[in-house]
Amino acid sequence: MIMNVTANAASGMAVNDECKLKFSELKTKRNYRFIIFKIENFEVVVDKSGSPDDSYEDFTQSLPSDECRYAVFDFDFTTDEKCQKSKIFFIAWSPDTSKVRMKMVYASSKDRFKRELEGIQVELQATDPSEMSLDIIKTRAL
Repeated sequence: MIMNVTANAASGMAVNDECKLKFSELKTKRNYRFIIFKIENFEVVVDKSGSPDDSYEDFTQSLPSDECRYAVFDFDFTTDEKCQKSKIFFIAWSPDTSKVRMKMVYASSKDRFKRELEGIQVELQATDPSEMSLDIIKTRAL
């Protein structure tokens, strides 16, 4: 499945149209709280999505513990001035327990994929859950 992807990694993966469509819906219509993407057969595809009512914990629990993923999360917060705001986070999830080859494929394809998603405001790289805790997300959003 993912083992054959490295040959194409340098030139970048294809991006399934559903990825861009769902991201656009998250950004403009707020139909989703999060979208998780995976690389499958030389292509980035949608793996899972969360409803607008899902929490950050629902999102983090949706990430596999031993496989890489890309994800976007629409984070709502209140500023010190009591203004309601939202920021879209791009998270490159690359757990220490994932295979080295998989980590290389995801790392080499990340920038190209991220360019397809116009409107990302904050990028985060995480290798374990502590690197993307809610406190870190809040700090990065402000």
